[in-house]
This record gives sequence, structure tokens and C-alpha cells, in this order.
Amino acid sequence: MTELSYAAIRRRKTRIKAALTGGVSLILCLMFVLFSQATNKNQNRSNTLAISGSWEFTSLEPSKQGYIYTRMNILETLLNVDAKGAMIPGLAQAWQSSADEKTWTLTLQPNVLFQDGSPLNATAVVSALRIAQGKHGVLKKAPIDEIRVKNSQQVEIVLSQPHTVLPALLAHYSTAILAPSAYNKEGTVTSLIGSGAYLLETFEPPHKLSVKANPTYWGIKPSIEYAQYLTGHRAESRILQAKSGEADIVYTLDAAMLEQLSTADNVEVHSDAIPRTLLLKLNATHPFLAAVEARQALSLAINRPTIAKQVLHVSEAASDQIFASSMGAWYLDQPQEDYNLEKAANLLAGLGWQKDAQGWLVRDGERFHLTLTTYADRPELTTVATALQAQWKQLGVDLKVDITNSSMIPSGHADNSLEVALIARNLGVIADPVSLIANEYTHGGGDWGAMNWHNKEVDQALERLTTQSNSEQAQRDAKLVATAIYQEKPVISIANYQQHNAVNTRVKGYQFDPFLRDYFINKMELVDHVDAH
Repeated sequence: MTELSYAAIRRRKTRIKAALTGGVSLILCLMFVLFSQATNKNQNRSNTLAISGSWEFTSLEPSKQGYIYTRMNILETLLNVDAKGAMIPGLAQAWQSSADEKTWTLTLQPNVLFQDGSPLNATAVVSALRIAQGKHGVLKKAPIDEIRVKNSQQVEIVLSQPHTVLPALLAHYSTAILAPSAYNKEGTVTSLIGSGAYLLETFEPPHKLSVKANPTYWGIKPSIEYAQYLTGHRAESRILQAKSGEADIVYTLDAAMLEQLSTADNVEVHSDAIPRTLLLKLNATHPFLAAVEARQALSLAINRPTIAKQVLHVSEAASDQIFASSMGAWYLDQPQEDYNLEKAANLLAGLGWQKDAQGWLVRDGERFHLTLTTYADRPELTTVATALQAQWKQLGVDLKVDITNSSMIPSGHADNSLEVALIARNLGVIADPVSLIANEYTHGGGDWGAMNWHNKEVDQALERLTTQSNSEQAQRDAKLVATAIYQEKPVISIANYQQHNAVNTRVKGYQFDPFLRDYFINKMELVDHVDAH
């Protein structure tokens, strides 16, 4: 796709947005007004922080949408993560392992109350962790033999084998600690009662919730009395929310639309790097993709700099490896692969592919046709899919783009119907990526990683990484895994992400968490501007 066609797409989008702006603005204003009135009559602009994000929520279960509830400061985890990925205290003030690394002891913060007034103690924590262990989440696959009370303020986790990433798992939203009263007899969450700085005030899935300051919070006391979260699916809607001031903080803005905020003197845009990668997931047993040379050819036919500049609007985002430079030994310090159609064509010719009179690659009378599945939750994905369709057409690959629900990707992985998927994968879901990579790149892969890809050396390296704490060996193993993924390309990286967020100038103390665990609402304050004259 040429730069001219990208520009044409943007102009068309601009015309459509201009035609819709008036009506959408009115709808947005009404939505926020009605939301405020419906949630609590005591909420008003002066005491309420309005947050807009792109993600829906449908369940109270932390194992499903706990990321919303930790971000909104309702729930907390035993450990936290700082901006550089290091583990720091949460509800546990200290943690340590035994000499054989099979028993971990966590010492709880003193004098912490749940939001129902009950005390946070070892019994409550053990109960919450055992329930989390039985549900979909990071503890389910961890080699845990027992979670037990050591004393009233200490919890022990006994492992069947060393598991070096256990502290990182205890910082994941699915292991958030809820009060005993939050569960029914079957262990289902019926009330969202945590220990955080805010209590759940109203819950209206899938789009709305509000929270109220917790007066008994053990940590930094919130100065903002209320906060609201409203899901805004459309990128255009979220931009208008920011521009109009109807939302104080708007997360995950489309970079292509940021120019619309350049004249808004009440909004500041914050762009921050996150450990999220735009990548292609390939079915390694598909007859067209089984050969590593075919996957390498498709990678060579991606013009990453053009996509990064024209679609993501961040030229530096282009990347041919899934790990960002901030990820230590996982990052391969090497020159980036160049866009090279000729080399790509030669690789495919070696596999028997030749162009027909129409310019399509054909082998044994069959056209090189693939279906790319992606989803619209992230607006850039559909545009990147269109760009890939045009770029691979130059190679001779007939690519169909199917825009659907994100759930169709793990579904297609499970029934082996998926051919190619374009996804945005957050490799910082867990602060230490070892567990995530182990789940998604060993023994054939996982829902959001490799698909039908097998590499015995990678399996062995990741086994060592999760069970041994030798730092020098860990660096070698991380490099081995990253190199294998880069060379064999069960997934193909296109770019690393930056998240663009709009913050109203009345918000003071805004912070950004690159691991997307916390909105830090209790560390912010609202300062409404008053005309001195």
C-alpha cells in the first residue's frame, strides 16, 4: 500500500468523522449525564473522576475481568510491580523462599481491613488464593502442592518443584485477594469486596461502573471521592470524550486521531511505551505455512517502517522481534530485518511457488490463499490488516481479512481452523514473562502465541527458566528462546506499542503503569479551574 492510499484512507475517515461529530458529541454528553445521575446523585463533576477505556466487563470474577478492578483500585494483589518490572510490596510487605525454593513465605501488611470491615489475615488470604487456584488464571498451572496458614500474618505456599516466577504470579489480577464475604459457598464471587482504596458503588455490565473512596483504606488515602469507568468502543467516541471534557482520562487513543486534540487547551496527551507487540500468529501445520521458509518469506514481505509511520504514527515502533528492548535478555540486540520482496519471492520459489498471469502465487494448481482473522477492539488492527493485504499482494499472496470478535482467535486455535491472526499481545501481563511464554510457546503453543509449533530446545529452556534461579543460565535460556522464535517465526512481529492517553488538565498527579495494572486513582486529585476575574 502506498503512502498516498494511506492518506486517502485518513481523509475518508476524517470526512466521516466530521459528518458524525455533532450527533456523537450530543450522544456522549447525554450518556455521561445519564450515567452520573443513574449511579449516585451525590456524584458531580467536582468530586468525580470520569475514565473512559475500550474494554467491556461482564463478570465480577477476578479471573475474567480482574484487570478492570485492580485498575479502578477496588482489588489488590499480594505483590505489585514497579515501572521497570521489579516486584514490590502489595498486601504482602515481605516474601522469601526456602533454600530449595519450594516453600515461599509471605508476611502480610499489618492492620489492613477489607471493605466490609473484616481483617485481612492469613486465613482470608489462603482462602482467596485457593479459590483463585481452582479457576482460570495464572495459579491454575503453577506447581503448587499446598497453600497454608503459617500464623495469623504469614502465608506459606508449598511447591512440588521450584517455580521462579511465583512472585510475579502473585502480582497478577487473577490472584487478587477478596474478603471471605465476597464468595458464596461454591466459591463464586457474588460481591466485589476487596481491600483497595475504592469500593464498588455501582456495577452495570458491560459498560459502566462507579467506585467510592474507601475511608478505611490502609495505604495512601484517596482525595477524589468518586470515579466512574465507561466503556467506549469506538476510537472516535473516546477522542470526543477527551475533547469535550466529558471524560477526564481517556485510555488507548488511536494515534491517527491525536491531531484532533492539538487545539484542545484542556487536554494533555501522554504517550508511553508498553510491553505490547503487534504480531501475526501463524498456523505452523497449514500446508502453505508449515515450511519455515514460507513464514520467513511472509515476514520479509512486510514493510514495517511504513506501517509504523502511516498507521501507528510512531516510526520507531517498527520491530521484527516480539520482545521490546526493555525486556533484558529476551531482546536480541541486532539489526532489524529489511523489507525485501525479491528475497521473499526466492524463498517461496524454492518451495515450488510461482506467479500466474494474474500475479498470484500458485503451486500444484492451488493459489497461495490465506484468511487473516483480527478484531476491531483495537482500531489500528483493521488498518494494519488492510496494509498487510496490500503488501502481501505484491508478493502474490491472496489474503482475505476477517474482522470478528477476539474470542474467535482462541476458538480457531482450539479447533485448528485458524490460519493467520493479527493480534496485539501484551507480554507484560505478568511482570516476569517466563510463565506467559512457557504457556504460549511450548508443546505446540497456546491461544495467543504459537500454533502447532514444536521446538524441543525451547521447551527445555523454558522448563529450566521456570524451575531454576541461576541468573547466568537464565540469560542464556531467554536468549535461546527469543532466537528460536525470531528465526523460525511461529509468530511474526510487526511493531511494539505505545499507549496514547488523554488527560484533562484538571487532573493532577496522573501516573501511567506500563504493565496496565493500576490507574493510581488514589494518587490523583481534581483541581477545577476558576476564573480569577
